[in-house]
Amino acid sequence: MSELTCYYEEPEAVEYLSLRQEVKMGSRSLSGAQKGLGNALFSVVFRDEQQQLIAMGRVIGDDGLAYMVTDVVVKPDYQGQGLAKGIMAEIMRYLEREAAPEAYICLIADVPANQLYEQFGFKETAPSSVAMFIKNKA
Repeated sequence: MSELTCYYEEPEAVEYLSLRQEVKMGSRSLSGAQKGLGNALFSVVFRDEQQQLIAMGRVIGDDGLAYMVTDVVVKPDYQGQGLAKGIMAEIMRYLEREAAPEAYICLIADVPANQLYEQFGFKETAPSSVAMFIKNKA
């Protein structure tokens, strides 16, 4: 595999959408990606020697009370090499530096990725609480 470099920047909207599609994470609109990516509190990406997006992760929230880890994703050809763990390590360094001790930090984990997040101290909230969502019908 090629040499990868870590950057603290948001990906371009088109490459973000392409990466999500490649790993079957669900579609998002180009306009939504263009607006949303620039509003992240923290972004980390890994790129190959040709500057192609290989992996990424983001933190979103209000920068005071609530933070959400999202979009932790690695291209299929690069999975199993510790990139997701590296992304989470960078995210946790950011949160340790920036989030107040009483801040709420959450994420929604797909199984079996929950095992990765448990290594960083995240715990399931069920049965006392459950993750919920609603998809905008616009």
